[in-house]
Amino acid sequence: MFTGIEYVYEVYKERSFSKAANNLYISQPSLSGTIKRIEKEIGYDIFDRSTKPIGITEIGMKYIKTIEGILQLESNFSEYINDVEDLKAGKVGIGGTHQYTSYMLPPIVSEFIKRYPKINIDIIEAKSSNLMKYLDDGTIDIAIDNYKYDETEYCKQFQQKDNILLAVPKRMKSNKAVEEFALKYEDVKSGRFLEHEVDSIPLKIFENDPFILLKEGNDTRKRANKKLIYENIKPKVILEIEQQITSYNLTSYGIGISFISDFLIKNVGPNPNINLYKLNNYESDRDISFYYKRNKFLNKAVKEFLKIVKEVDF
Repeated sequence: MFTGIEYVYEVYKERSFSKAANNLYISQPSLSGTIKRIEKEIGYDIFDRSTKPIGITEIGMKYIKTIEGILQLESNFSEYINDVEDLKAGKVGIGGTHQYTSYMLPPIVSEFIKRYPKINIDIIEAKSSNLMKYLDDGTIDIAIDNYKYDETEYCKQFQQKDNILLAVPKRMKSNKAVEEFALKYEDVKSGRFLEHEVDSIPLKIFENDPFILLKEGNDTRKRANKKLIYENIKPKVILEIEQQITSYNLTSYGIGISFISDFLIKNVGPNPNINLYKLNNYESDRDISFYYKRNKFLNKAVKEFLKIVKEVDF
């Protein structure tokens, strides 16, 4: 019904078939035939050919107003595309677990907003399973995670390594057996604790102490389970928590032992109420990466965000 609107609109503006045909570089009979086909399709005359200059019918005026609306929408869309290309408009959707959205995203988002203040940033906190769903349905463009995504479906931009440490309340008596192996905050911050000469401790020492674990489905919980099974320990689990920072704070109050990432420790700083220990390498280290859907079009804003990720020093 709205095919060939440029022909109708040109006749409307010129109020003449001959002038409109000349402007459109087509013959007048061809233009007249096109207009008649459109009028036949809508079932009413657009133009009143009995007057000079050509008049417009009531239905025709409504049609013209609709055409103007369509042309305005096209113009607005064209301007939007130009703004998107110039990074003056657009959106970047980012998802991540609470830990990474809290400690990794802020410096990246801050730099991005400085450069591109007109781009909207949408941040969603969720579990790994939900993050993948959000990537699949387009709710987010990028996910930050330490979970291993299927690389046949998702592209991966590696950011840094993350290592699991054991956080033990300092007041627990079991510390006495291994207190000399407790890590200094500076060793964790610098990564020196990863060197071969720094000893790990066996979990067996704490098998009779209470543990705080993250809830099932969390990657840290999965790795903690594997480590406990590997060392043949059935822990006394007194609490199961959603967030690692909550587990860490509960440990700080002496409630139980928790498995904590060195990424979190580096960001929250030293804690005089906790001893940190290096664990054996089994299931201890993992990659923190930015993932996006493979074979999905990435707009310019998303590409620029991923570039800034590489530039920010953590």
